[in-house]
Amino acid sequence: MENRVVVTGLGIVSPIGVNLTDFNNSLKEGQSGITFRPELEKLNFSCQLGALPEISEEKKHAYFSELQLKNFNSSGILYGVIAGMDALADAKIAIADNDGEPLWDLGIIFGTGTSGIEKFRESIYKIDAGNVRRLGSTSVSQTMASGVSAYLGGLIGAGNLVTVNSSACATGTEALLLGYERIKNGHAKQILCGSTSDSGPYIWGGFDAIKVSNYKYNHAPEQVPGPMSEDAGGFIPGSGAGAYLLESLESAKNRGAKIYAEILGGSVNSGGQRNGGTMTAPNGTAIQRCIVNALAKSRVKAEEIDYINGHLTATIKDPDEIENWTKALRREGNNFPYINSIKGMVGHCLAASGSIEIVSALLQLQDNYIFPNVNCDKIHPRIEGLISSEKIPKQTIQKELRTIIKASFGFGDVNACAIFKKI
Repeated sequence: MENRVVVTGLGIVSPIGVNLTDFNNSLKEGQSGITFRPELEKLNFSCQLGALPEISEEKKHAYFSELQLKNFNSSGILYGVIAGMDALADAKIAIADNDGEPLWDLGIIFGTGTSGIEKFRESIYKIDAGNVRRLGSTSVSQTMASGVSAYLGGLIGAGNLVTVNSSACATGTEALLLGYERIKNGHAKQILCGSTSDSGPYIWGGFDAIKVSNYKYNHAPEQVPGPMSEDAGGFIPGSGAGAYLLESLESAKNRGAKIYAEILGGSVNSGGQRNGGTMTAPNGTAIQRCIVNALAKSRVKAEEIDYINGHLTATIKDPDEIENWTKALRREGNNFPYINSIKGMVGHCLAASGSIEIVSALLQLQDNYIFPNVNCDKIHPRIEGLISSEKIPKQTIQKELRTIIKASFGFGDVNACAIFKKI
């Protein structure tokens, strides 16, 4: 017998809030965390805007010991640990005693794109200077891809699967589906899932070089055209982390846990970089298949979907994404579900984008609202020809939500799609 899987805890570190209350309020207000970054100007970036979480020293010390913070400079691990521990606390699950048994039924699947890029840079300079013995005891743990899951595993005492996944912008949604499958098949009772992304110029530089970032609003960050807008000309890089505690419905009921939503199912696939798909562009047929398969596996009809949390990056691919949704759902015009994208507020958080967006989707499902599409006053003509403008809210609206869908599409032509339902 397969287990039903629910979400019982959420955690967030984002440019518009580093706790659920602040994040939720910022979503409802359509608040932007995109700002001018002087360090990018000094480095001659074309796009000199970015979106970073604000983490105080006091907050860091609430999650890490003084010893752990010594020579610690991995922003991705920092964000992931805060989001992950907050999700665990939100689910009201206690960590294992230091002198006791691990939590054998609790695992971690926490994704990332890179880890410890600042630590890598620091290490390279020390090695090139012949100072290899001065790298420090944490250089390995901060730079290994599984650093974030390893830190979380030790803080929590997780005794089940503790691992990392990495699928570019699809990472967070893929992590959720990997955790869902493990619980559904009876291999764990609880899995902490999510994803994180390092911040700063060494992560964002490559995107600036390939000219997918918007460079026309460096001194007017509040005016950057958002996803689905006619003037959208590239994304703004962001960073942060999102986390969710997945649990079998039986375990959640036995604990009397709060339930945000049930995960009905989902799908992951790749377009194989064929038929229009490349390292940087998606294969539209693969996207449609991913959505259709997610519906089939979840036993949900397309007409049951109330709301779409889109990938939508404020690039020339936004109209293509909308077209793929209309074809996959066979819904268009006024019959199309409501849709939005958080990237107008937090930028594109890369490997963390899916997880941050899932947290935003579940908060909307819980509170029955749809946050606004920021700076999308003029909708792209192609999109207007496919769906009604009323389905792209410009202001926060109250809406009874029951069944929602989230998809993420990443570099390498990889896709992930998940469907949630209110219990």
